[in-house]
Formats: sequence, structure tokens, C-alpha cells
Amino acid sequence: MAHRRDTTVLVFDADDTLWENNVVFERVIDHFLEWLDHPTLDRTEIRAVLDDIERANAVVHGYGSKVFLRSLGECLESLRARPATDRERREIDELAAALVAHQVELMPGVADTLDTLAGRYDLLLLTKGDREEQQRKLDACGLLHHFRAAHVVREKDMATYRWLADEHRFDPAAAWMIGNSPKSDILPARAAGMRAVFIPNDNTWVLEHDELDPDDEGVLRLAGFTDLLRHF
Repeated sequence: MAHRRDTTVLVFDADDTLWENNVVFERVIDHFLEWLDHPTLDRTEIRAVLDDIERANAVVHGYGSKVFLRSLGECLESLRARPATDRERREIDELAAALVAHQVELMPGVADTLDTLAGRYDLLLLTKGDREEQQRKLDACGLLHHFRAAHVVREKDMATYRWLADEHRFDPAAAWMIGNSPKSDILPARAAGMRAVFIPNDNTWVLEHDELDPDDEGVLRLAGFTDLLRHF
């Protein structure tokens, strides 16, 4: 392994940064909206209802496929003003079967980029969601050997990033959080004193969107994952 240049720590998000994730959920939502076929609301209006339900469930129940299925069922019940039937629940499960069967598909250049970066810096992985579901992805991704440690947490907020710095004894000012989500990756990391690399993903979950300060010099914006090698 090459000699490390300095004590910089790079912390990586997983879903929609290292591999595609939300695009599969979006496909299921498209099928759900078509299947629901509401008599008066259009797809945009139904999606707004679903987003509100998902937002509320994320606070109480967290993230992942199980919570997503719960939200689909509650959306149906809200719009039809009655409990879902057993048949409807089975049909929702069938719509979402792709979530369970989905294989981890790495973003272009991720494996080679991490291989190079791991020879220069300490790398950590930080992902949120259902522990069992996220661990399955981590085990299947073939990337864990690049990281000093990988953590699955319930939420990625300022307290989480401060805990991570304490846990691994690094100075937040010497660390970078790398991810696609303004809400979970960039803003809370900055609030905890870290710098951040924002790599947008067109399929980022709408509930992970937030405004970034264009004048914040502590945020590096890159077009793609392999661009990391030009800066680190």
C-alpha cells in the first residue's frame, strides 16, 4: 500500500453514491401510481400525498424497503378512505418485489477510484437505513476491504457525524464527507465541522433534497465519482 500523504479521513455515503439505489424505488412508485389509477387526482398530486406519508414514516420508523411498503399501503388507504384489502396488499408487495431482488450495481469507476484512494487516506463508510437491509448491500458490494470501518445508522444528522469523529478519533476539520444527499451527507457534516464533497445523482430521493449555500467554500461539487482523484 502506498504511503498516506496526510491524516485526512474520507467518509463515504453508500446508496446513490457508491451504487444506484433510489432509481429502483422510483420505478416501483411509477408502477404504483399507474396501478392506483385514482379517479380525480393526477400522478403529481398522488406523489405529493405519498411524499408526505414517507416523510412522516421516516421520522417514526426509519428507512428502507419495509418502511417504503408501509408508506405505499398507507397512501392507498388515505386516497381510498378505507383499509387496504388483503389482495391489494399482496399486489403492492408484488409491485415492490424488485426491491428485494435488486442486485447492487456500482456506479461507474467506483471500485478503481476507491482502490486508489484507499492507498492514500483512511476511508470510512457511513450509511443509514434498516440495518439488515443495508448490511446485505454492504456484504454484496465487494468494497468493504477498502474501508477502515462501515457503519449503518438510523439517521445521519450532526450528532451522528460528531459521534463518528469521536469513535474514530479524527479531527472533523481534517475530514471530508462524500455523498449525493444535501440533507443527509452535506449539511449535517458541515454543521459538525467537516468539509464535504457533493456528487449529485439525478435519482436522489426527493426527501433528501435541500438547498446548499453556493458560497460555502467547504463544499466541493463534482460531476462524477471518478473526479475525486483530481482532488484527493
